[in-house]
Amino acid sequence: MYDDKELNEYRGLLPTPEHFEEGFDWKTIIGAIFIGFLMMPGSMYLQLVIGQGVGPAARWVTIILFAEVAKRAHSELKQQEIFLLYYMAGAALASPFSGLLWNQYLVQSDAARMLGLTEYIPTWVAPGAESLSLVERTFLHRDWLIPILLLVGSQIIQRIDHFGLGYALYRITSDVEKLPFPMAPVAALGTMALAESTEEKQKSWKWRVFSIGGVIGLAFGGIYVLVPILSGLIFTESIRLIPIPWIELTGYTEEILPAVATGIQLDLGLVFIGMVIPFWAVIGGLIGLIITIVLNPILYSKGILHRWHPGMETVDTVFANNFDFYMSFGIGLGLAIGCIGIWSVARSFRQAKDANISWQNLFRPPPGRGDFNFWISIGIYFFSTLAYVGACVWLVPNFPWIFFLAYGFIYTPVISYITARMEGIAGQFVSLPLVREASFIAGARFFGYQGIEIWYAPIPIHNYGEATVQFRQIELTGTSIRGIIKAEIVVFPIVMAASLLFSQFIWRLAPIPSANYPYAQEMWHLQALNTLLMQTSTLEGNSLFYQALSGTTVFTGLLFGVLMYIVLSFFGLPVLLIYGVVRGLGQSTPHGMILEVFGALLGRYYFYKRYGKMWRQYAPVLLAGFSCGMGLTGMFAMGFALILKSLGHMTY
Repeated sequence: MYDDKELNEYRGLLPTPEHFEEGFDWKTIIGAIFIGFLMMPGSMYLQLVIGQGVGPAARWVTIILFAEVAKRAHSELKQQEIFLLYYMAGAALASPFSGLLWNQYLVQSDAARMLGLTEYIPTWVAPGAESLSLVERTFLHRDWLIPILLLVGSQIIQRIDHFGLGYALYRITSDVEKLPFPMAPVAALGTMALAESTEEKQKSWKWRVFSIGGVIGLAFGGIYVLVPILSGLIFTESIRLIPIPWIELTGYTEEILPAVATGIQLDLGLVFIGMVIPFWAVIGGLIGLIITIVLNPILYSKGILHRWHPGMETVDTVFANNFDFYMSFGIGLGLAIGCIGIWSVARSFRQAKDANISWQNLFRPPPGRGDFNFWISIGIYFFSTLAYVGACVWLVPNFPWIFFLAYGFIYTPVISYITARMEGIAGQFVSLPLVREASFIAGARFFGYQGIEIWYAPIPIHNYGEATVQFRQIELTGTSIRGIIKAEIVVFPIVMAASLLFSQFIWRLAPIPSANYPYAQEMWHLQALNTLLMQTSTLEGNSLFYQALSGTTVFTGLLFGVLMYIVLSFFGLPVLLIYGVVRGLGQSTPHGMILEVFGALLGRYYFYKRYGKMWRQYAPVLLAGFSCGMGLTGMFAMGFALILKSLGHMTY
């Protein structure tokens, strides 16, 4: 694996800097306030209106604004300062109090009343339906004291927990195993390009490539995002020149390909993503999709995919197939990836001659990077996990406490390491589907638990593998981890204050959901019905989820993954293929694969031949610019929507 040619190319895409700076000063403090009090409310409103927040692209919008202000003030933003803005924007856009807005609806929803669950929803989730605070639509009420305190406490633990197991896995996968982390350069090269834009000297290729991607993003975003939103504000129906989210073809192919979800997603961003992801990982995903297309009709004819029936569209088809087969099969594939990763680490102990593996690096990090002791991160992990376990035992005393320990100290480290390796090798996130739900049902079925409190408890099921990519980005930009720690300390009170303030404002403006928030009005009832139907399983003690788990299918997936790895290794084929196949078999909707493969082929057989190895650096910057262009378009559309919707409902 460590000698794989493509992996080595990605590992060397950006050299690890020798000099690190914190990048934390008064500019980043102003940036945190700007993000919390200007970007967050827009993102919250957009989520309620159209179902899509500003998203990661808002990071690039924030950075460009600050870079241009600094340029006109004859100042300069360092590369580390720009990355801290990027980092804080991601941390600030996730509004914690949005969860309480959902809870207030859930406790008084028609779905809860219809299923008879209103009385079972605990008051530490949201006040009862008879609470005066729900009538007045305010969080500033004594009935919300416990839910808010629990929210703040869990947020504090999450901030501390960020530097626990995720940081430890980063040290193992990056410093020791030298995995390439192919998606990390997207943010790193993007911030470098923007840093160069603030300098007066002649721009390098990074800023030019970033600008090209930005123009393409602006043009495509105008068609894909701006036209539907503006037309929806002017006319009774939105005009969508490109179908969102995809063109549905399942109904046209169901006779030829029964139980196969077909369609195409025309999001241009998928082409750029295909250029960045390792080529063989994309091809592996295509192989996984082809296997699915061939296998599903066979499984349907054998009666295994028995929940599917003609007339189902993509969402229903994928949902039914996961229940019948792919949930268990995907668990087996995930276990196979975990076994392969654990075996490769164990192999490194025996193969001391491998120059790329040195466990001494675990305790001798590069100087100046701001690292802290490896065992401190393990201690943080144990502290945060025990805090979650204690909270769960206090809030749900009737549920078997052994489950909480198993979540935190068995499942979480295993799935986190699996994901860390998948992110490190193929840039992909891995999750085992329905583990949480299946364990709740098992607790009700075999241990006599009755109730729905467990569905709302802060159980310690986490996947810290994704955090390894963030730490790799921090390293590549030359930012000291100590600067990140300071940013977390500053951002937290700003995020909590802004989230409470604007959640209160948006809720007081109109009930949520209501006609003022059309996406929430249209979709929240369906989401509540699906959520609460799931929760009834622990009251009744029986569920389709328990029936869907098949030990035989899990073992088949495990055996398939291990055998494929052995075959690929024997023939010397790219190891990324197996990770790609897992991704192809496990993805929820396959419609984006066509454009992704097109991007991979275009990048490898046209741009790579034309620009050589420099294309490996061009592609991430191009993707970052495209995301920025899409973000600018989305923010422009959001501004129109926010202003016109507010004016349309003002009282005089």
